[in-house]
Amino acid sequence: MFSITVAALVFGVIFLAELPDKTALAGLMLGTRYRASYVFAGVAAAFAVHVALAIAAGSVLTLLPHRLVQAVVGVLFLAGAAMLLWKKDDDEDEAPRPADQSFWKVSGAGFMLILVAEFGDLTQIMTANLAARYDDPLSVGLGAVAALWAVAGLGIVGGRTLLRVVPLKLITKVAALVMLALAGFSLYEAVS
Repeated sequence: MFSITVAALVFGVIFLAELPDKTALAGLMLGTRYRASYVFAGVAAAFAVHVALAIAAGSVLTLLPHRLVQAVVGVLFLAGAAMLLWKKDDDEDEAPRPADQSFWKVSGAGFMLILVAEFGDLTQIMTANLAARYDDPLSVGLGAVAALWAVAGLGIVGGRTLLRVVPLKLITKVAALVMLALAGFSLYEAVS
């Protein structure tokens, strides 16, 4: 059964966590060099694969005792918040640049870039945590995919403008605060 509340919460958390990520900036870089729709097609497909893997991992976690899952999820959210608060600003890696600008070459470059860069990434781990927490794979999956696609679209089309309006440090801090709140709720449920 689909829950708009769960999907909206997941969207907000994943959206905020992905905005300061280097893959959003890589999407921006690819979008400035190639046709945006081609880049988005590849990036969107890679994010869909990552969400499917995260939902599968989160669904396995629901087979464990509820208190244990909540404790693990709480600790992982704390770790995610710490990673966001204390991460160093890295220079973006140079994205692959296909010589041929056909749909398959450009979307393939975007797909491979995101597939490799996002594997085991914070938002993938958070999606698995949220899938375990809410035991609602459809709502979590749709919320996470929509958030990742929205960030990719913003990065590809309007990333420069967004970063002029909202400082990256503020986005990072808001995402970390949301993760701290989710950690608190999960740890509270684990001990109560």
